[in-house]
This record gives sequence, C-alpha cells and structure tokens, in this order.
Amino acid sequence: MEPVILCFGDSLTAGWGVLESESYPTLLQKKLIKNGFPHKVVNAGISGDTTASGLNRVQWSLRTKPSLVILVLGANDGLRGLQPKEMQENLNKIINIFKDKNIPVIIGGMKLPPNYGITNGKKFNQVFSQLAAQHKAPFIPFFLEGVAGHPELNQGDGIHPNAEGYKIITENVWRVLKPLL
Repeated sequence: MEPVILCFGDSLTAGWGVLESESYPTLLQKKLIKNGFPHKVVNAGISGDTTASGLNRVQWSLRTKPSLVILVLGANDGLRGLQPKEMQENLNKIINIFKDKNIPVIIGGMKLPPNYGITNGKKFNQVFSQLAAQHKAPFIPFFLEGVAGHPELNQGDGIHPNAEGYKIITENVWRVLKPLL
C-alpha cells in the first residue's frame, strides 16, 4: 500500500474555482509520480473551513491513514475576524492529534491582508511560525508566496489562485515536502 499524503485545509486546498486537475493536491500528485515517489495524495480541503471546523473533522480524516499531512488552515479565521489565539489553539489541537499518531505535519503559513490592521495582522501571521517552532514542524512561511497580490495568478475575487497560481503554490509545497520523502 502506498504512503498517503493528506492535504488538509480549506478552499485553497480544495481548489475552489479551478478544475480538480488544476488544484495543488492534484498537481502535487503528478509531481510525485514524475519524480518516482509512490505516494498517494488525498485532497481533504473543504471550502469555507475554519480551524474550528477543521478540528471537528480531523478524526474523520485519519481514516485515510496518512503518513504525512500538509496543514493549510486559518485563512478563513482571519478573514472572519476570529481571534488569533483561538485559531492557534485549534491548530495546536489538530497538530497534536496527528502527532499523537506519529504523523508528521507540514504547516502552511498564511498572512492577513494589510487592511486588517497591523496589530491583528502581526498576531495572526505569527501563529504559524510559533506553531512550527513549538512542534519542530516543517514550515511553509507563506503558502501563497509569489501568488497573493498578483492579479494574473488569482481568480476575480483576488483571494483564490487560478490554475497558474496553483502551479506556483505546488512548487512552494514541493520545496518543503521533497526533503521529507
């Protein structure tokens, strides 16, 4: 049985607004095959998910028997104005559930847009690096690096990547994932 990489997240993982074949989990699967890795990628992205809703479904996701998890949650918490402390607590619980099963977790960081305020944005942005340090987890500092703020790489809403944006995101993930395989 091939090892499973579980992509656990929200619409950025689910591939909202693009074809399934253009989402980062599908592109990652193709990259693994091309590079001779036997892993199966499971897309466990749910559009609209917050860290609280992710926490509610994490036990269910263990049915996939993942050997590694790429965790990208928190964007919706920030956009909805939820407290960074609550988000951090939820993410910590999610990470601990996977760690208790000896499943390594790659943490994908998010950043709030500047119009959310400097203080709140800073607290939000620091959650991900703090969790990565606390858990000694591999870390993607900004999941949307090279995509956010580039209209040509995003859909009309300015939030969700388009097919070209997902190609860049897949490379962001690959740089952190490949050394772990």
